[in-house]
Amino acid sequence: MATTRDPEATRARIFDAAVTEFARHGIAGARIDRIAAEAKANKQLIYAYFGNKAELFSQVLGRSMVDLAAAVPVDPDDIDGWLDRLMDYHAAHPELLRLLHWEGIEYGRGELPDEAQRQEHYALKVAAMQDGQDRGVISDAIPARDLFFLLIAMANWAAFVPQMSRILAGSEDTDRDRLRASIKEAARRLVAP
Repeated sequence: MATTRDPEATRARIFDAAVTEFARHGIAGARIDRIAAEAKANKQLIYAYFGNKAELFSQVLGRSMVDLAAAVPVDPDDIDGWLDRLMDYHAAHPELLRLLHWEGIEYGRGELPDEAQRQEHYALKVAAMQDGQDRGVISDAIPARDLFFLLIAMANWAAFVPQMSRILAGSEDTDRDRLRASIKEAARRLVAP
């Protein structure tokens, strides 16, 4: 009996394996051989489906960011709720922040291969903040793009450096709850009209 090929299932396995590999090892340290082995796929299929390693990384990070945007849209009318959803998302999906970290190490302040698409991605989020400012729901004392950057930095830092969160804020559930409440209070003060 012949086996049936399922290209979409193969692509999905490759993609999932690539997320894990890149989050663990970064762009330079990732190995196509390991991705192929984990995905139970031919290495040549990876190149055929996704291009070279840098292109695969770009696609992995791009889709991960689209997934975040769909799961946690910016909501200037509910900054507390948005921050809760953002922090919960990163706690459940720590690979996204790791991917962003590796990208920062690899590219630094240099231009990203998909920078135009990334700017479009973030422009929508900044526009949501600007809309909140235009409607007077949140303060316009800080430019919308800077405000968005500050809010995501506050929300993401504990997940990005969990060791620092544990050392500085504590490791008990009550410590994490207190830190979250502090982040939200700081955010409320930044956005208060």
